[in-house]
Amino acid sequence: MNFWEKITGSDLTREWAGFEARAQALPDDHRAAWDQIKVQLLPHGDFTGRSLMPILDGALALLEETAAEGQSAREVLGEDIPGFCRALAGEEGTRTYRDRWREQLNNNVARKLNRLGG
Repeated sequence: MNFWEKITGSDLTREWAGFEARAQALPDDHRAAWDQIKVQLLPHGDFTGRSLMPILDGALALLEETAAEGQSAREVLGEDIPGFCRALAGEEGTRTYRDRWREQLNNNVARKLNRLGG
């Protein structure tokens, strides 16, 4: 990946299109699980989403392998897809980008209030 691709995100666009093309080949239940996995994992990424690409690739590969073996998505992922995604992203209670932004905002407000009051 060159500098321009990294700045524009064109490498991510190509990789995302590859994920979607692979997902289209999945059976319906696996494709529905893929859609849920994307929704659940995206808040755990960094600003660009680059940190999630290996995780998404692994999740999609799992779905592809299990579809090839004839297993249903429910057999593999269970009933709790959000819990599965939290486990993929890290541990239970993993901070999302919203949590990091909220903490940063709170810290900035506290600093400004300390300057005004102190």
